[in-house]
Amino acid sequence: MTDQAPAAYDGPQRVLSGVQPSGALHLGNYLGALKKFVDLQSRMDCFLFVADLHAITVWQEPDKLAAQTREIAAAYIASGLDPDRAAIFPQSAVRAHVDLAWIFNCVARLGWLDRMTQVKEKSGKLKERATVGLYTYPVLQAADILVYKATHVPVGEDQKQHLELTRDIAQKFNNDFNAPGFFPLPEPLIEGPGARVMSLRDGQAKMSKSDPSDYSRINLLDDKDTIDQKVRKARTDPEPLPDNLEALKARSEADNLVGVYGAMAGLTKLEVLERFAGQGFGQFKPALSELLVETMAPIGDEMRRLIGDPAELDRNLAKGAERASAIAEPVVDEARRKVGFWRPTI
Repeated sequence: MTDQAPAAYDGPQRVLSGVQPSGALHLGNYLGALKKFVDLQSRMDCFLFVADLHAITVWQEPDKLAAQTREIAAAYIASGLDPDRAAIFPQSAVRAHVDLAWIFNCVARLGWLDRMTQVKEKSGKLKERATVGLYTYPVLQAADILVYKATHVPVGEDQKQHLELTRDIAQKFNNDFNAPGFFPLPEPLIEGPGARVMSLRDGQAKMSKSDPSDYSRINLLDDKDTIDQKVRKARTDPEPLPDNLEALKARSEADNLVGVYGAMAGLTKLEVLERFAGQGFGQFKPALSELLVETMAPIGDEMRRLIGDPAELDRNLAKGAERASAIAEPVVDEARRKVGFWRPTI
């Protein structure tokens, strides 16, 4: 990090994001990521990868990893992403990610990584037994973004610190190698409702694929009956829905369900309250269930169809990897030149 003002970046507007292939995707992933990706693909060039390199920072069953990678790709496409518009690919299929990550490992500073709160949370009290990959994955994340010179990254609040690290690395590289404006300083995209969906069993905890209770989340592969049952069993309180946001904030489970309804229907929380104020959950939950089933059940059906045709998924992943490599490899080649790596003269 230096005091030099960053030069303006004048390249194309690009979006980069990825999802790890570890565990079933759920409603929180759909509203917080996939739905937003679909909206973005008509506005910017989108590079959306399956983060299998990040996944192996903790142990993964090798026999399952490729299948889980295809499942994430199926979720992307079933949610409405078009492989002819957005590049959908496995992270490991584009070697430029790793090449740039090593250069960035030599640009980033230990002190920067020591401040990464997510690394501390993931390693916990067993830091000495954590992999080096887990410690340095924020640097790989910076390479994921900057290898495409992405200008915008859809992030949740818990990822904003990592994006700041990416900006620091980009600026330090540009300054250290006399390359003003070579890498952009990417901006966060935190758009619309649904950025943080909470557990159906605990309104204070984020919906998570690692929660031991399957009733805490709605999985993308849940069928209509399962979705309906989970909504009916979602934790609530005995009071009717209020008519104002201040009263709603004090009721975390009610606030979460109202937020989910709004995100699915394209309404603000206040607009949802205007529709349901004074009604109990015996009336609100069936309406929420109907809305969720209408959108989520077809996604699950299409995911099952795609998972049943791995050859189709592989064609789309290979096509996405080829398109991504065509953008990423020249960026890495130029970064190598700026660093001073050997280049043949013949």
